[in-house]
Formats: sequence, C-alpha cells, structure tokens
Amino acid sequence: MLKTRGNRIEIVCFIACLLSIAIFLAAGCSGGKSANEQVSTPIPVVVKKIEKTDVEKVISVTGNVEGLRTARLGFLVAGKINSIAAREGETVRAGQLLASLDPESYRIGKEMADAAVAQIEDEHRRLTLMHERKSVSDSDYAKITSGLRQARAQQRLQAKNLADTRLYTPFSGILLKRGVEVGEIIGTGMPVFAVSDIHVVKVNASVPETDLQFIRMGSEARVRVSSLGSEFAGKVVEIGSLAEATTRAFPVKIEVGNPDLLMRPGMTADVRIQSGRKTEIMAVPGEAVLRDPDNAAYVFVVDETRKQAFKRRISLGEIRENSIAVVSGLAPGEQVVVGGQHKLNDGTPVTIKPEP
Repeated sequence: MLKTRGNRIEIVCFIACLLSIAIFLAAGCSGGKSANEQVSTPIPVVVKKIEKTDVEKVISVTGNVEGLRTARLGFLVAGKINSIAAREGETVRAGQLLASLDPESYRIGKEMADAAVAQIEDEHRRLTLMHERKSVSDSDYAKITSGLRQARAQQRLQAKNLADTRLYTPFSGILLKRGVEVGEIIGTGMPVFAVSDIHVVKVNASVPETDLQFIRMGSEARVRVSSLGSEFAGKVVEIGSLAEATTRAFPVKIEVGNPDLLMRPGMTADVRIQSGRKTEIMAVPGEAVLRDPDNAAYVFVVDETRKQAFKRRISLGEIRENSIAVVSGLAPGEQVVVGGQHKLNDGTPVTIKPEP
C-alpha cells in the first residue's frame, strides 16, 4: 500500500512539472512573437538628402560692446565736492555741468591777483610818464613792465583755477560712472566720472589667426545682442596688427549704429562677419540633430536598401539660420531623418514618407 501511494505522488509531481514547462514555453512563444512584431513594424519618417553647397564664408566670434569714445573726467584743481548734477546711467549733453568744487579758496586767490594787477598797473602808468620824461632809467622801467606781465599771468592762472572748479561734459553720451559724493575731498586730476558716447558703438572682438585673412576693412557684419533679443548691422572699422599673447587672436572692432541707445558698454554680442568668399559645406536642418547622454551630436541616416535607420555621430560647425554645418560624419547623398527621429533607435526599420 505504501508503494502504491509513493507511485501516485511521483505521478502527480511529474504531471505538475509538465504543466509548468508548458506554461513557460507558451509565455516565451507569446513574448517573442510580440517583440518580433514590434521590431518588424516600420516607423514612418521624413528624410532629407544631404548635398554640398557653396555659401559665403562667415566668421563667427563673440565680443563686448563699448562706446564710440569714452572719457574719464576729473578736476584740474583739488577741493571739496560742492554739487553733482547727474546720476549714473543718465544721458548728458556736450557742455553740461557735471559737478563743481567749493570755489571759495580760488575766488579769494582771484581777488588777490586782481588787486595785485591793479596796484602794479597804477605804478606802471606812473613810471611810464616818468620814463617818457627821462626821469626813470630803462632798467627800472623794464622791471616794472616785467612785474606787470607776471601779475597779469598770475591773474589769468587764478581765473583759470576758479573756472576749473566746475566740470563740464566734453561730448554728448551717458554717464557710465560717478565715483564721488558731495562733501568728498579729491585731488588734482583724480578721475571721478566716466562719460561714453554710445550713439554709435563698437564691438570689440578677437578673431583667430586662421580667419584673419578673410576679413577686410569695411566688411559687413551682423551683430546680435542676446540680452536685447535684437540684431544690428555693422561694419569692420579696425583690424589689429598684433596678436594677443595668450589666445593668439587678433583684435577686430565692428562699428554699429545705436540710435535708440539700447546697446550699452559691457554688453556681450555675437558677431557674424561676411568674408565675401565662397566655401563648400554640408549642412543639416537643426531639428535633425540630437544629443546623446555624453552630449555628442548625432543624426539618423536611412539605408534605403535595408530600409533601416542607423545612428551616426557627427561633428558640427557653424550655425546658418535653420541649418548647422557638418564638419565630419556624413557623406554627400546620404538621407538624414528630419521628421520622426525621436521615435528611432539604432537599426529601427523605417518607411519614408513625403515631406508635408
């Protein structure tokens, strides 16, 4: 009886194992079929054939905006700041009063000089009459004449010192910097204000030595200031002859009109200089370029024979409107996916649909 019961148990275990194997195989077959169906389902994509084209070579650089001319202003005499008539960022006119010093000491100096001149002039008139009558020697008359010239020179100096207690703007522009406050005592020649003419600005950029040969005086340029979201027309007005020691790049200045005074010194700008020379490039639409986790650029290229899309890493060049130049990674005539690329993996089957 025990033997019969053991046989039954073995039979039950055997049947259970067979059922488990059957269920596993069924699940495996079902899963494989779904995967195969998924892989074999083509993804519709839009492609663009890449060809070489002749375009004008453009030199792209970054620069800083600076005023057409900038002056750092200070008083020609020392003293205490008496008043300030403008604030930083304000527009100022040529000849406008910026600030003044306490003039009292210089006014007293001028009055003393005036009194000295008046006294010597009176003495000079008296000795002139005596000299005409031969009552005064030539040497004595020469001394009083020389003294009068010195007194008048001292008078002019004191008048100038008094006038120099008032500081005026040399040209129209904006007040970039105000380095003093009322009541401060400053020395002679200390720069306390900075004024810049920004009705026309210059963009100071550095051009690599390999691109310097393509730039000429008067070359047209497009200047985009990202902070303003605007683009301006300009032209090259200065080309440096000496490379910067660290970067081996040459300074270039682009002059740009600024009638609305939107551009301010210190802003950064992207500059595109037209070289006037043609160059051959391959370019892909910007939407076709993707980035992998390593930030490397790639596109999907369609193999029309195998009807599959394959991932291709590329090296990018300059941006041209809605296209990006490709330095390496593509060959002329290849089909690049420009629509539906976000659904693809390397080797995905595809069908090509016409552009919308």
